[in-house]
Amino acid sequence: MKTLSLKLDDFVFQETEQLLEKIKKPRNRYINEALQYYNRIQKKKILAKLLVAESKLVSEESMKTLAEFENLDEYDC
Repeated sequence: MKTLSLKLDDFVFQETEQLLEKIKKPRNRYINEALQYYNRIQKKKILAKLLVAESKLVSEESMKTLAEFENLDEYDC
């Protein structure tokens, strides 16, 4: 486990302290869970951007393939 020091905005600190008192959870555990949650959100955002980029690449090829298939129909008649 790593030890780190961080600076929090006063409002964030006070709000967190009030919540911790109500939910009876150690600050360290709460921050760890919050970071894990935030990391999952960021990973999903990164994946979504990657999927959009990949979809654009595939889309162009799909349109070319579709055009080729449309041209094949013309020759069958």
